Amino acid sequence: MKKLVICALVLLFISCTEKTNSTPSETAKIVAESFFSKDESVLKKHTTSKGFASLVTVQNMIPKSDKEIKVEILDEATEGEIVWVKYKTSFDGKSGIFKLVKQNDQWKVTSKEPREKGPF
Repeated sequence: MKKLVICALVLLFISCTEKTNSTPSETAKIVAESFFSKDESVLKKHTTSKGFASLVTVQNMIPKSDKEIKVEILDEATEGEIVWVKYKTSFDGKSGIFKLVKQNDQWKVTSKEPREKGPF
């Protein structure tokens, strides 16, 4: 019984220490890494439903890479309640842009509207 209580307490502390409020740049980095490694569970956790659907559609068109993908955040710009993050990956060396919104007190990547222009 004593071991059970100790295990329960350890699990409680571990679950409470999980960082839930990432910055927009941290979220963008997580999304880019999970996108290229095709980790859909992590991708879904850090995107809106609309953003997840559009990313998975594109993700299914690229081949899976076994090499470790490195993500570099190049710039971040805030426009009201929207944050734009420009990043570059080691996958292809090209830069990309994520649009992030705050949902349930967490930053999440969402999709751009067809004629929407960001600051970059």
